[in-house]
Parts: sequence; structure tokens; C-alpha cells
Amino acid sequence: MVTLKQDDPRRCTAARLAKFGLARRLHRIRQIPRSSLVLNPTALSVLLPGDRYSSTRLVAVDCSWEKAHIQFSESLPGFQRRLPTLLAANPTNYAKRHKLSSVEALAAASYILGFKECANRLLSLFKWGHTFLSLNGELLEAYSDAKSNEDLLRIESQYF
Repeated sequence: MVTLKQDDPRRCTAARLAKFGLARRLHRIRQIPRSSLVLNPTALSVLLPGDRYSSTRLVAVDCSWEKAHIQFSESLPGFQRRLPTLLAANPTNYAKRHKLSSVEALAAASYILGFKECANRLLSLFKWGHTFLSLNGELLEAYSDAKSNEDLLRIESQYF
């Protein structure tokens, strides 16, 4: 988890994950290992279940949504992947498309990659964590069965 400390520290999901030992903090983008899967909302490639075999690391960049366009316009190391369309469950962006908190993004990616227990564990630290799975459970199941970008796009178009 790259933590750029741009948000209210009391609402920072990345800090909470690090506090409980469920994520390791990186303080600069340069620290991202080159072999990582990096969650990037501006990436052209969508995260697929088969990406599980591309890397042993999953990285999220924890930054303010207001500054995200600046952070993700930089060249990031690693394999860039965007998440398919999902709804946020966090209190700040509830039910908004693509406005996921860092923990929601990591949990969604873990779920799609086949690590469903990990996704549940990450979300269990937050009162609203179960709501994320309630809102997106059917979608996450469908996304985790997708075999290609075309499958994912078809699933997205069915729901959205």
C-alpha cells in the first residue's frame, strides 16, 4: 500500500490495514516492486482472475480522489490494472461507481483473484465492510469467473 497521506487520517482505510498488519506501507511510488499488480483506476487493462499468476504482490495507491488524476498520470512501476465497475460502500462515497476506498479496492481485487477469505478479512475491520460485499457480491462472483476482457465488459454492461 502506497500511502500518500492526502486524506483525513481518521478515515484512512490504508492506515487501519497497516495498523492490524494486513498491509505493508510504502511511502513513495518508487518503492513499488516492478513485479507487482498495481491497482490503477486509469489503467487500460482490467483485472482478470488470471492475473493471479502474474505477480505475488498487489499494490493500492492510497490518495485523495481529488488528486488521483495527478498521482495516476505518473509512470508507475508494475503491471497496471483497473478494477471493473463496482459500487462503494464506504460512508463518504456510498453507492458511487468507482469511488472505492483503498480497502474496498484491495478486497475487490483479492476477491476477483480468487482470495475470497482475504477479501472478507480485510473488510472485517470496518463497520461497513460487510455492506461492500452485499452491494457487490453478485458482481464480484461474476467478475471472478470471467475469462477475458470481453467477458468482463459483457458483465459490466449487464449490470450497468
